[in-house]
Amino acid sequence: MRCRQPGCPGTIVDGYCDVCGMPPGSAPVQPAGQGVRGAKPGPATGACDQPGCPGQIVDGYCDVCGNPAGAAPGAVLGTQPSTVTRTSHELASTALGSARVAPGQGATHRRVVPQRRTTRIGAGLTTVPPAPEVDPLAQVMADPVVPEERRNCPHCGNPVGRARKDASGRTQGFCPHCQSPYSFDPKIEPGELVAGQYQVVGCLAYGGMGWIYLARDKNVNDRFVVLKGLLNTGDADAVLAAQAEKRFLAQVEHPLIVEIYNFVWHDGEAYIVMEYVPGRSLKDLLKQRQAANGGVYDPLPVDWALAYLVEILPAFGYLHSIGLLYCDFKPDNVMQVGDAAKLIDLGGVRRMDDDHSTIYGTVGFQAPEVASRGPSVASDLYTIGRTLVLLCAEFRGYQGAYATSLPPVEELPVLAAHDSLYRLVLKCCAPEPADRFSSAEELRGQLLGVLREVVGQRSPGAASASSPSPLFEPPSVAADAFDWHQLPQLRPDTSDPQWDWLAKLPTDAHGRLAALAQCPQRTPQVELDTIVTALDAGLPTLVDEAIARMLARDPWEWRAVWMQGAAALVAGDFARAQASFNAVYGQVPGELAPKLALAVACERGGEPGLAEALYAICASTDAAYVTASAFGLSRIRRERGDVRGAREALAMISQTARGYTESRVLRAELLLGPDASLDDLARALDALAAANLDAERYNRYAVDVLSRALPKVRGRRGTAASLIGGVPATERNVRQQLEEAYRDLAGLVTDPSERHALIDQANATRRWSLL
Repeated sequence: MRCRQPGCPGTIVDGYCDVCGMPPGSAPVQPAGQGVRGAKPGPATGACDQPGCPGQIVDGYCDVCGNPAGAAPGAVLGTQPSTVTRTSHELASTALGSARVAPGQGATHRRVVPQRRTTRIGAGLTTVPPAPEVDPLAQVMADPVVPEERRNCPHCGNPVGRARKDASGRTQGFCPHCQSPYSFDPKIEPGELVAGQYQVVGCLAYGGMGWIYLARDKNVNDRFVVLKGLLNTGDADAVLAAQAEKRFLAQVEHPLIVEIYNFVWHDGEAYIVMEYVPGRSLKDLLKQRQAANGGVYDPLPVDWALAYLVEILPAFGYLHSIGLLYCDFKPDNVMQVGDAAKLIDLGGVRRMDDDHSTIYGTVGFQAPEVASRGPSVASDLYTIGRTLVLLCAEFRGYQGAYATSLPPVEELPVLAAHDSLYRLVLKCCAPEPADRFSSAEELRGQLLGVLREVVGQRSPGAASASSPSPLFEPPSVAADAFDWHQLPQLRPDTSDPQWDWLAKLPTDAHGRLAALAQCPQRTPQVELDTIVTALDAGLPTLVDEAIARMLARDPWEWRAVWMQGAAALVAGDFARAQASFNAVYGQVPGELAPKLALAVACERGGEPGLAEALYAICASTDAAYVTASAFGLSRIRRERGDVRGAREALAMISQTARGYTESRVLRAELLLGPDASLDDLARALDALAAANLDAERYNRYAVDVLSRALPKVRGRRGTAASLIGGVPATERNVRQQLEEAYRDLAGLVTDPSERHALIDQANATRRWSLL
């Protein structure tokens, strides 16, 4: 059975697609910006005003990104960024990972949860404009010459082939420093037939490892193919690399990786024959944007940059799964073809167990430890982090002063504006390999989370959807007090060896702790169960001991640090809770759970501005987090006297959400201040009517509201301009509603004395008339 996801070539195996991982019949997530609640269409025509979008406004909406005309990026309902004094990366963090281990100690195993993917760029979360169609013949170079500034000796690296006075630089000869031969000339002329099958059209490009030729396959309907040869015939390492490429690429077969057809020889030279990918590289896209921007660097919108990497990461996961490392990832090596992307130029690929062959990489992208320790999965992920920064920011000095480090965040405004993106880049590009993400799948899952957050901040309506986390349960609702149980809870690891045994334990805390103490194999899930049970039983010493055991066994075990934060919340140590949740945030920057937990710790620990910003991010990103976040925003704003902002926060909670009833009640209570106007009282009564309260609770509120409204309408007759309870706000109408509320409440209470008092009040309120 074929997969039904748009553009996916996969097949359904065991209930899931073997390429994108989606179940049969599942629909892609609606792209952000389409159907945003409350968005008003703008003019019928004109250019889209979203940054970097080339679309046009048609019928009020952009035909590329789908956003309404006039939609401002970064707008979050009710957010007041002026209250934020600093960002979360400035908070103290509990130490994790290599900071806990002695120098030279290797990394221990970390739990990785694979993420599913879709084929469309950005997984349907955003819309990246498709690449224009490309005419292969138009890509052929008219004058295939290597620029002089790029001519360096393949042996010693010194400049060669440079112009002197009136003489132009030679494209072939011998290095004056080491006497090694060099040649930068193409070896095949247009029209030549290679291996009796491939007729060369011309040169497409040149690079660090070879000329790239366009050719026609005379044996397969004249289809276009690419021949990649050696740039310098005197480079022995390049010859070996080409041979290695042949050996490795025979195994590679993935829809996101350029396909290798053949490996041939021509006039004593080796050539790889590969699929022609008719698109543009991300480097070309950046060049086009810079040219269109008057020569000023114009980075990609953050969501586009994230979307491209989300799309290409499964190719890395595939290579790593068959024991290969890519080694030389950069914007040049991703081609966009229509609404898809492909990884090209596998010249630097090598086996994980290869400790001898030449390592190929690019300054500014290659991880700092590669020269001394060799490449690894971690160094591949490092190149992805560096590429991400270059795609979405003007990264000055990335091949110079910051070739192996990141500049201060203040020098990269886009990272300062997107804290989760900054955290993700920090983890990708950590100096110590063990501190980076452990797999391409893990990195992709966090990239998806950051992408959802970026899109949600730009278009708050995106939070109408929810994406379940593989690591955390959704949060519970907390209108006022926030108990640690109402934080998102860790999902249990059902693959833990002791999972079945844990399911049979007693449910009472002391009996369960006694059984857990006797467990012969203290796996991570056993320790987590011990921590949760001890926390509920009020035994902090047991909690601390179990956390210490987990971190001693695995210094990267962020789940232990999460529970450390929960324990600190229970103990009222909010600074420690902030440090713990902040550390978890740095480990899983694409997850909302640590942001919500950190917001709670900051709210209680005297950081209301930061808490408000974090709550706003959670509310705009995922529907499952809207209610808890809205209550948090309401508490903070109510505390500082911003009643209107508190009401706006509560209005974010939809009628179908948990906590809706309580949100309506809180909204009514905010309207019932000492200076409440008649209109405020009317809105409060409407909010209570919409809250679906039980009859007794509603009538008690109605008595309070109408009793306060009565003095304000006394003497009013006829038809009033304002309404209360759906009828004109006259004295007669208010008296009638109040009397009915008293009598309805009297029929619901069980205390006889209270019932009699309510009936007396109803009689006193009644409008008497003489017959």
